[in-house]
Amino acid sequence: MKLKLKAAILGYGRSGSTMHAGAIQDNADSFEMAAACDVDPARRKEAAQRFNCAVYADYHEMLAKEKLDLVSVITRSDQHCEMTCECLKAGVNVLVTKPWAVNADEGRRMIRTAGETGRLLMPWLPSRWCCVLRRLKELIDAGTIGNVFFIRRSVCSFATRNDWQTENRFGGGYLLNWGPHIVDPPVVLLGSKVASVYGRMKQVINPGDVEDVFFAIMNLQNGAVVQAEFTLSVANLPDWFVQGDRGTIVAYGQDMKIYRKVPPKPDDPTKYSEMRSEEESVSEEKVKGCMYGDSAEIYREIAQALRGEKEYPVKPAHALELSETFDAIRRSDRENRVVVF
Repeated sequence: MKLKLKAAILGYGRSGSTMHAGAIQDNADSFEMAAACDVDPARRKEAAQRFNCAVYADYHEMLAKEKLDLVSVITRSDQHCEMTCECLKAGVNVLVTKPWAVNADEGRRMIRTAGETGRLLMPWLPSRWCCVLRRLKELIDAGTIGNVFFIRRSVCSFATRNDWQTENRFGGGYLLNWGPHIVDPPVVLLGSKVASVYGRMKQVINPGDVEDVFFAIMNLQNGAVVQAEFTLSVANLPDWFVQGDRGTIVAYGQDMKIYRKVPPKPDDPTKYSEMRSEEESVSEEKVKGCMYGDSAEIYREIAQALRGEKEYPVKPAHALELSETFDAIRRSDRENRVVVF
């Protein structure tokens, strides 16, 4: 019988107490919740009652007293780097929530610390487990719409926030908050690195001093183009608009339409728009699964990585590339130019 891995949550707030604590609970055969740390006494009481575990207000005290296999860092964005490095130095493996770092320099610091300590550093990019992303990959790998040359990935909202996410000093802003869900998946889907970026950022309706809208056009090394945006709109754009040379895939949430067409080559160039393709079809499907990844599934893979059974699929190098892309989007907006990698 395998010994259970001793886990702790650093930051038992909204995400820590639900998404992460729930996933640990769902993997009770692999994990034991050994400790929880939060500055809020009410949150500490909640964790103690739920898990009968040790609770701490100071994570340094937790690291000194507990023998842990994993700490999940689920705190404010500006705290991730320092807390992650301290946990690694204490000899503990770390899962760090998105955005794993405020910028690429912080990401490099965490990677160096992980290398020096020999501990696992696991970035949390749950949208890589997205059911729609998985289905799109199946369709593209099967050549359903031919060669994909352009992907638009959009998320629309028309609501305001009034918390730390609206303040730059805390690592707020929608690029860091939503970028991992919007910028990363289409780049992963196309299997190529970003070659250049043009980005724009804007503060429209939120309080604070950071953007609530961002827009980026990314040219990839394989020649494909990705347009990614979080925007404020009462009416929704498609979440995914995937263009190939033999068709188009459109997804609103988990509702997907697949348009296939092989246009004929006309003898009369004036008639090209009127010609019908013999290979033309439209199909619809409802994609099953979790839009932003199944946390329980991800934690099963974390347990396997901690036991050395398989590698955790999101490497620190992947998260660093994403941080470098975010930095480039900011720089492009600031300098009003294309940033080339």
